[in-house]
Amino acid sequence: MSVVTRFAPSPTGFLHIGGARTALFNWLYARHTGGTFLLRIEDTDRQRSTQAAVDAIFDGLAWLGLDWDAEPVMQFSRAARHAEVALQLLAEGKAYYCYASPEELEAMRAAQKAAGQPVRYDGRWRDRDASEAPAGVKPVVRLKAPKDGETVLADKVQGEVRIANAQMDDMILLRADGTPTYMLSVVVDDHDMNVTQVIRGDDHLTNTFRQIQLYRACGWEVPDFAHIPLIHGPDGAKLSKRHGALGAEAYRDMGFLPEALRNYLLRLGWGHGDDEIISTEQAIAWFDLEGCGRSPSRFDMAKLTNLNGHYIRVADNARLTALVAPRLAALLGKDLSPAETALLENAMNSLKERAKTLVELAENAAFLFRPRPLALDEKAARQLEGDGAALLRDFSQTLAALQNWRQDDLEEQARLCAEARGLKLGKLAQPLRAALTGSTVSPPIFEVLQLLGREECLGRIADALEAL
Repeated sequence: MSVVTRFAPSPTGFLHIGGARTALFNWLYARHTGGTFLLRIEDTDRQRSTQAAVDAIFDGLAWLGLDWDAEPVMQFSRAARHAEVALQLLAEGKAYYCYASPEELEAMRAAQKAAGQPVRYDGRWRDRDASEAPAGVKPVVRLKAPKDGETVLADKVQGEVRIANAQMDDMILLRADGTPTYMLSVVVDDHDMNVTQVIRGDDHLTNTFRQIQLYRACGWEVPDFAHIPLIHGPDGAKLSKRHGALGAEAYRDMGFLPEALRNYLLRLGWGHGDDEIISTEQAIAWFDLEGCGRSPSRFDMAKLTNLNGHYIRVADNARLTALVAPRLAALLGKDLSPAETALLENAMNSLKERAKTLVELAENAAFLFRPRPLALDEKAARQLEGDGAALLRDFSQTLAALQNWRQDDLEEQARLCAEARGLKLGKLAQPLRAALTGSTVSPPIFEVLQLLGREECLGRIADALEAL
């Protein structure tokens, strides 16, 4: 039987980091096995579900490169089918009407709490006839769950887990207004979508036992379940926004590459030996549920950022240029011209060695395009004090006369200029960097000279000297 996995988020907010990892694991398992990856939007909570959240989920998955294999299923549109299953169970005597009022149920819970008993529905309408129903009370439909024995889950990550049926009550399938509950909708949808593997967070583990009971009541095959541990913050506490529980679009805006985030999420709870850098192709080839751990993972923004730096360094320069150009345009307040775009791509080999995010990459590249005269930061200005200015003035004359404007020639002339004054190359390189970039940090300065060209370099040096 072909493998079918699904990702089923609720559209009540962005695609958060935990949901993104769940989607990734389902996608990888489907791709690894040659199966199908489906997307279902569980929008039955009509008050909290929004189209903006649906769009954010689609956008986040698309940015991460997690493509789905069929039209997304909108759960709310299938409410009639969900109710049909509940009514069929009712007709077969596997479900029943419960006429207990909200006040009656509240009194029941209060009595159970006072007696130190577990709070659960006590089955008071399980075997009563509807003729005893009180007037004016709209009933709910409850599953007639087994009372004896155990429900056993052979989980692909957690191992065998058992729960006594006596610990579970008769869950509601249809509310008093006839709308289906989440538990019913999930089971019917997974069955109708032919889902064979349910891979999700272990916060759903308790729900799974109830869902297994419903599968069996319907006479349907139970899919395989794999419950992966949740992601915690670096301090071991539940992941929150202060730890990095943001939407996928936030990581895109912060300058992360999707392949870096995929690699990082893969390693949060799954491993393949000591491998840390795992390409998408390798992940598809290697992914299995046996590699999932049973302990919560800890989200570490520093590790993600360092991993992103690796992926930036190996990324295609043309692609990086396309990603960085809009960020640069926002920094500079203008779009890059074709010539400036070409300059950015030519500089990319040097720039990407020193950046861990696209934001850093754009900031580090901005000096190439800032209008003259450049504003020098405080440290750069200090480099032009005293001997620095005199060295720079002499070297500018050498540059003006230089025939070959190539990196090696430029460096050789700078070395000769410094040695003629009994100085090391750095004594000239630092004021030169300050004048050309406005900073004391940049790509190798002789690469900068070659990239900017003779006219721009001489102009920037002249500006810096004139400002003194």
